[in-house]
Amino acid sequence: MATLAALTATGNTAAGAPPEPVEFWVNPDTHAAHQAAAWRKSGRAADAWFIDRIAARAQAEWLNNDEPGDVVRAHVEKAAAAGRTAVLVAYFVPHRDCGDYSAGGARDGAHYRAWIDAFATGIGTHAAYVVVEPDAVAQQIAGCGRADAAERYALLAHAVARLKRQPAAKVYLDAGNASWIPEERRLVEPLRLAGIERADGFALNVSNYRTTAESAEYGHRLARALGGDTHFVIDTSRNGNGPYGGYDKPWCNPPGRALGTPPTTRTGDPAIDAHLWVKRPGESDGTCRGGPPAGAWWPEYALGLASRAETVPGP
Repeated sequence: MATLAALTATGNTAAGAPPEPVEFWVNPDTHAAHQAAAWRKSGRAADAWFIDRIAARAQAEWLNNDEPGDVVRAHVEKAAAAGRTAVLVAYFVPHRDCGDYSAGGARDGAHYRAWIDAFATGIGTHAAYVVVEPDAVAQQIAGCGRADAAERYALLAHAVARLKRQPAAKVYLDAGNASWIPEERRLVEPLRLAGIERADGFALNVSNYRTTAESAEYGHRLARALGGDTHFVIDTSRNGNGPYGGYDKPWCNPPGRALGTPPTTRTGDPAIDAHLWVKRPGESDGTCRGGPPAGAWWPEYALGLASRAETVPGP
């Protein structure tokens, strides 16, 4: 079974030189890896083969509870020991998810700043790609009465600045997805207030299903609106069949979806730094359509994603 996700670095290189090759770390201790082993042991070999399509890919580690430092440190050190780069998600902003399925986060701004400091300290000098606070900016624009906009943007700007103090961290501020805020110019000022100019770029489609082509087109529009040479990354973990056509919460455990392009920095587009698996395939979007709580492993949903992904190479 393949255990590596070969990638190409997007860091600065000498003029005219090709990017140096890197690899994102594939954590062997995931729900998908354990599920494949259990199904193989119980005789479900074909199903285990499909789940290996998930287990063999580099996926992000979400930090969403107190005391992130030790977990972050463990991941970046294991990645470094293997000569690879960890992918991390900071997901602890106050009033997270505006009280919806993934409600939670820091109790106040001081708590969040201390949390981010522990997160960044955990990274140390190791390499890491960090996605900062999925949904926080777009949700604030769309309407989140629980959170004060000025405070939220200031906390996000603090998070970006603090994480960028780590010399080998690449930091991407989340900007929602192509269907959430269709008029991309509405994102410009909030993203600037939230520190986009100090980040390496923005992230799109986290935990969503918009196609890579749609996300790329939207990302280029947003980059132009922001001005300058703004880069971005796209979450391709579950967008193989594109978005669900139904109207009832199409973002929440929609049926018929599939794995997307495996993680890579070979995107064919100099503005797109990477295709990442930020949302871990098989982990629920929330208690909708029979799903378990948000973030919980759902093996049958994972199997559906993997078995429909005909274009994703098997392990």
